[in-house]
Amino acid sequence: MMVFLFTLLLCLVKVNVIISIQLQQQFNEGGKPNVLFLVIDDFRPALGSYGERVHTPNMDQLAAQSIRFTDARAQQAVCAPSRISFLTGRRPDSTLLWDFRSSYWRQSAGNYTTIPQHFKDNGYYTLSAGKVFHHGPCSNNTDDYPYSWSVPCYWPTREHKTSKVCPGPDGKLHAYTMCPVNVTEQPGGTLPDIDSTNYAISALHDLAAVKDEKNTLMRHKGNKPSVINPALHTPFFMAVGYHKPHLPFRYPEEYKSLYPLHTMKMAPNPNYTKDLPPVAWEHWRDVRVGEDIPVQKEKDYYGPMPPKYHLLMRQAYFAATSYIDHEIGRLLSTLEQVGFANNTIIALTGDHGWQLGEHQEWSKYSNYDSATQVPLMFYIPQVTDKRWDHPHRFSLINPLNAITDFNTSRATSGFASDVFAELVDLFPTLSEIAGLTVPPVCPIDTFHTQFCSEGVSLAPVIHNITDTPSKVGIIRWKNASFSQYPRPTFYPSHKTNTPQLPEINIMGYSMHSKDYRYVEWLPFNHTTFAVNWLKPLAVELYSYREDPMEMQNVYNHTVYQNVVKDLARQLRQNWRYALPITHNGTHP
Repeated sequence: MMVFLFTLLLCLVKVNVIISIQLQQQFNEGGKPNVLFLVIDDFRPALGSYGERVHTPNMDQLAAQSIRFTDARAQQAVCAPSRISFLTGRRPDSTLLWDFRSSYWRQSAGNYTTIPQHFKDNGYYTLSAGKVFHHGPCSNNTDDYPYSWSVPCYWPTREHKTSKVCPGPDGKLHAYTMCPVNVTEQPGGTLPDIDSTNYAISALHDLAAVKDEKNTLMRHKGNKPSVINPALHTPFFMAVGYHKPHLPFRYPEEYKSLYPLHTMKMAPNPNYTKDLPPVAWEHWRDVRVGEDIPVQKEKDYYGPMPPKYHLLMRQAYFAATSYIDHEIGRLLSTLEQVGFANNTIIALTGDHGWQLGEHQEWSKYSNYDSATQVPLMFYIPQVTDKRWDHPHRFSLINPLNAITDFNTSRATSGFASDVFAELVDLFPTLSEIAGLTVPPVCPIDTFHTQFCSEGVSLAPVIHNITDTPSKVGIIRWKNASFSQYPRPTFYPSHKTNTPQLPEINIMGYSMHSKDYRYVEWLPFNHTTFAVNWLKPLAVELYSYREDPMEMQNVYNHTVYQNVVKDLARQLRQNWRYALPITHNGTHP
């Protein structure tokens, strides 16, 4: 088996070298491309380009010039573990981070290289605005500066779920979950994501000025110091993290008009999953804390959302999404205006999904598809934009003015792939399409290897689908994707959704294949990090052929006994044995 793994890794390395050269040749003047990395918080694939009736014309314009992956998943459906996972290219069991507060991976797991650090080490100027790393102990309270970034990260004013900034019918301010606001009346007359966009736009202008006149020092307007070194030469790696549509849904009130309540529909599968084990349930406690949510705040962990509020929540999520679409449109139009659109790779994704009433669930904190699935797209100039025939790449489109101009055919005109993709694939993929050394697949003893990834580059898929010269053959891509979620107890409690490490006693491992999703909930030792694979506490099995919406757990159905045995074996062999096979590789 070790011989097979070595052969497979060697084949993947050879393929990576070939594709790196071919994709690098697509850029003008042979220079290194810039990279713009966009991360959106709690973002399910709620985009017109993903078939949803959501007003996202700017992201759809990007998708029409990109390759989008329609079956991409996060490795854990909560912010800090997911972000540390994809930024290091390691799964949560390798970063040893399953919560928000317990550890900084460089101290607790290993001195792992991150995506921006790899670009920085290769001569890139790296900068961050907004929520890219999860701020706090898990990123050393610095968002991993100075390892990952050339300058300290920009964070806008933070908001809190309990802040009373939402106007109520009584004329007072409240801490609501759904919070459309007049931006001019908010603290500072702005919102955090607007500030992040403004900072990133200012940085792009400075970078363009340095490109055109390298001896000129440009400064940001106001009291913000310049982020640009006057001796700087491009390329740059810029990451921008948007906080919405994370709770609370605080967004400019005009976007609510895009989604009249009478047009909103309930989730197609709004009922509690039949035979769901209690440990798999998350009780969306963070939604319940809002003053405007008329459900019991404690104890009643299974109570459903009243139908009216089910629709109101979906309305608010989509409105917040359209708000972020406009912010991304502002940023992308600036990218084109300052002359970077033709030599900048753009990657866009969410840190995990968000449940909008499916299975009677809200928020994230689970292994359900709706909690783990994310949009994932890559824009590569002269590679993924071959079908784009418009004079401008990124014209700013105001979602409020695009209601009657919603064009699904145009939104889906780019390239698409339904292969299994995981967020741990981001590190090797961005490295390869930018022409950098691709991190190899990590060895089994991952903790002692600084530069490696537990994902694989998606470049062979991009290469084949966009039909660039000298296509690389893929015998079989990944045959599964993997996620996990920790729990403190078998039955729901107030600590169910976000247990801290000393409280984690159960780990749920989920494997998503073409026909099934299979989950085992296993005893977990939070001191040694050992998992007892011999004594599952609960098991879930969903058959996508008969039940694509995961409405019934069929683990105990006798007709699936052999299927369960086979899937259990595959889950124990884990992600390594789902790796793609290319060229001379052979399946184990």
